[in-house]
Amino acid sequence: MTGFVAVDLGATSGRVMLGEVDGTAGGTVALTELHRFANGPVPMPGGGLRWDVEALMREVRHGLSLAPQPVSIGIDSWAVDYGLIDGDGRLDGEVRCYRDPRTAGMAERLRTLVDDETLYRINGLQYLPFNTIYQLMSEPPQRLAGHTMLLLPDLVGYWLTGATGAELTNASTTGLLDATTRNWSADLLSRTGIPPSLLPALRRPGALVGHTGSGTAVVAVGSHDTASAVMAVPAPDEKFAYISCGTWSLVGLRLPAPVLTPAARAANFTNESAVDGSTRFLRNTMGLWLLSESLRTWDAALPDLLAAAAAEPALRSVIDPNDEIFLAPGDIPARIATRCRETGQPVPGTPAAVVRTVLDSLAAAHADAVHTAARLAGHPVERVHLVGGGARNALLCQLTADACGLPVHAGPVEATAIGNILVQARVAGREAMVTPASAGYQPRAATGDWRSAAARIGIELR
Repeated sequence: MTGFVAVDLGATSGRVMLGEVDGTAGGTVALTELHRFANGPVPMPGGGLRWDVEALMREVRHGLSLAPQPVSIGIDSWAVDYGLIDGDGRLDGEVRCYRDPRTAGMAERLRTLVDDETLYRINGLQYLPFNTIYQLMSEPPQRLAGHTMLLLPDLVGYWLTGATGAELTNASTTGLLDATTRNWSADLLSRTGIPPSLLPALRRPGALVGHTGSGTAVVAVGSHDTASAVMAVPAPDEKFAYISCGTWSLVGLRLPAPVLTPAARAANFTNESAVDGSTRFLRNTMGLWLLSESLRTWDAALPDLLAAAAAEPALRSVIDPNDEIFLAPGDIPARIATRCRETGQPVPGTPAAVVRTVLDSLAAAHADAVHTAARLAGHPVERVHLVGGGARNALLCQLTADACGLPVHAGPVEATAIGNILVQARVAGREAMVTPASAGYQPRAATGDWRSAAARIGIELR
């Protein structure tokens, strides 16, 4: 048994990956894709969105069946969404999608119980309308009594092993974890009326979750996919920012401690736990969701559109990717047109122009988050590591370098699966690492053209 299996679940696709770690000191990870499958939110009768977790579990089990007997299995996914397990150990109801509108008004309700300053001082999280705390507040109180909340990776782990728990990196995204003590916040539970019995015991990355029916160990990894992705950043020192770019772009720094200042709260930065006990100080920015939903609207493929977008004028129109108008599935190009009209900008008239608007807007958002994080933390940044699916998008990587005024090192693409496997390998006593060579990227130097265009239209870049 030499391999480790990473179950990596994304909001638009999932994959089961086999990772082989060579036996040398500081060995590298060789990945084999065992199974890849589509995923996405499913409309519910009468409104709302859910995840088809039964289908996800079938795909996971199929992928695991294709693996040679591994040393262990690790599971990661997107954050904040959960299932409720009843007293008989069964899933009660649907696993709702964070894009479901049921949390409307919950932030205002929470403010009547705890002010924004106190909330941030405790949990250190940026405001996102779908954070788990808001989802739980939208539940009928009787539905929480006598149940156990399992975040999605922990739910999959429970179905594989029968063991319940909450892995720390993902728990830190819920809004219910104390960012300083890294325990569930008794204060927030008391203020919100969420029963403490709802929350399972915390697990640290590297802990044993349990064993499958066939006896394979399931190990807690950085079960928040971004935590695993950051684990795989091939940085030789700490003078870097990272962008984990997929459905979302998570842009930030790796720091020894949380930044809980009023300025960090005002800038809407979040403090989440990292695999090694450090802090991921970052901002969530809407990412390639804008492109994937646009492609779905057009029923088009991306490569040809990227080539055409590269020839479009830079920064003809710029949107705020984090505008809540873009959160729900649907016709993103039409919503972009609406925002451009409302802000007096040219409306992108072709798919290529829409793609260029999206990529310019993401690059500007990336640059703002990188430089704001560095300023708030007093942390020098000499380069940016862009990992995840966005590393395949050469135009986005170049525009991000130009916007940041810093070199962008793109890759590895499968950073989340690699980070997942690195934790498993460490538990098994097989230390491994990601090197620039194994990441397979070429650094992209910044040019001045994009920033000159930004200056002409009044976009301020640090």
